[in-house]
Amino acid sequence: MSPSKFLGIPENFSAHGGQVDHMIDVVHWFMIALFVGWTIFFFYCIFRFWHKNNPKASYEGVKSHLSSHLEVGVIIVEAVLLLGFAFPLWAERVDSWKAVQNLNPNRVRVTGWQFGWTYHYPGADGKFGRHDPNLISGTNDLGIDYTDPNALDDFTSPILKLPVDQPAVLNIGTKDVIHNYCIVPMRVQQDAIPGREIPMWFTPIKTLETYVVCAQLCGEGHGNMVGSMEIIPKAEYDTWFKSQTEGALKLNQSKAAAHTPQASN
Repeated sequence: MSPSKFLGIPENFSAHGGQVDHMIDVVHWFMIALFVGWTIFFFYCIFRFWHKNNPKASYEGVKSHLSSHLEVGVIIVEAVLLLGFAFPLWAERVDSWKAVQNLNPNRVRVTGWQFGWTYHYPGADGKFGRHDPNLISGTNDLGIDYTDPNALDDFTSPILKLPVDQPAVLNIGTKDVIHNYCIVPMRVQQDAIPGREIPMWFTPIKTLETYVVCAQLCGEGHGNMVGSMEIIPKAEYDTWFKSQTEGALKLNQSKAAAHTPQASN
């Protein structure tokens, strides 16, 4: 029996999510044991030290060391959870970064803003163009420098689309305050910190349409900072990616021409 599933955790859709769910279940079982144990102890104390059974107060205190032994036991179990589950899982995730990069993952820049998410894809060349905050405008909300050749086939999307069974690396950033990019079915989340881009990676194992949320209080509209994510078959993703890249190339070439010195003269 899985306590986390009983309490309503969404189905896992990532390759590493099973390990996360297992650790969550272990923690839940431990907390259930603590809850039951301390509840029994609480009612035992109520009846054992009821004033009718003990009309005269004792000032000697507890002589048994049982409570100390229980506290030591709790500390040992918590240490096992950290050293046996949490730390190894975290170490595996961190150490797998180099391996993930060698798998030619799909890369997307994720930029948070009050109150939404924008996705920047690198296009067919696989290279992101330069971006400059000074270039941010009503028609260029990420400040992409279209005079950079690497940016000519870049495109942005309000929806995150990724292919199933392919590793993905998301570079998480923000235009304003601190946010947190959270995909619960993928069992991943990452703070979006101003001035930084932090990679987050996972491998979807099933097709899916879901929401991404901000898990960091970021202002009055925090509760409405919800984005969309689609995990689709590889062939469907390739068709979508190709059409987006070709359309962006035509549009961005005209933008780049409008910013050349010849055009301005």
